[in-house]
Amino acid sequence: MPDAEPANADQIAYWNAAAGETWAAQQEKLDRQIAPLGEAAMAILDPKPGEQLIDIGCGCGQTSLTLAERVGPTGRVLGVDISAPMLAVARRRAADAGLANTRFLEADAQTHDFAPGAADAVFSRFGVMFFADPPAAFANIRKALKPGGRLAFVCWRPLALNEWMLLPMRTALAHIPAPPPGDPFAPGPFAFSDPDWVRGILGSAGFKDVEIAPHDAMIGGNGLEETVALSLKVGPLGALLRDNPDKRDLVVDALRAALAPHAGPDGVRLPGAVWIVTAR
Repeated sequence: MPDAEPANADQIAYWNAAAGETWAAQQEKLDRQIAPLGEAAMAILDPKPGEQLIDIGCGCGQTSLTLAERVGPTGRVLGVDISAPMLAVARRRAADAGLANTRFLEADAQTHDFAPGAADAVFSRFGVMFFADPPAAFANIRKALKPGGRLAFVCWRPLALNEWMLLPMRTALAHIPAPPPGDPFAPGPFAFSDPDWVRGILGSAGFKDVEIAPHDAMIGGNGLEETVALSLKVGPLGALLRDNPDKRDLVVDALRAALAPHAGPDGVRLPGAVWIVTAR
């Protein structure tokens, strides 16, 4: 009989095709945009020298490398992701930085057999909203933690509060019919936007002391043309244009005009809204 399909087969396929290649190619711009949000969660996690950490959905490795610097040479960081293109970038960056206390693993955190009870803490920057079975995924992640081990991650609040994604989408919808609404809890960027849903997932997985705090920041930092190009490739607008390629040129001009008032000396910046989630 054929082997069973992986638990997150759709996401594995997605992040190893065009999406993973796009994020790998745009790594520098994307890191510039969302780094402050990950750093806010990292400050609450407060990694200590010598600790053993796991970075879930590490992508191109920026957060793993920052964690590795904080735990120092006596600590260890394992970056886990399902995207081979992004992990290739992460490994190259670690080698360039000379961080021997970091390694990267291509694996699905929902099902991977982590060393039980070995990690002091688990961190994630926008890497935990894509599981097909979130309670099972977090139960598996919990087993990797020592008793009392810490969890901290950052995830998006609703799209309506995230102007950096909402403005491009709203601009495009003046020219393209809106897509049909999907399941708000399906794997995707906004799957964890409901804090009660997140609290229930973590509780069912065995986590305690769950705290979910809102955090707001002006994010971006890329030039106007860079921001336009990035908006066309990632996020909700990128998905919409893949289904309506004939509208691309029309949307580009409208989007440039909509973003221009938000451009300043430090690039285009728009409001971003996230949850910082912690638990034990």
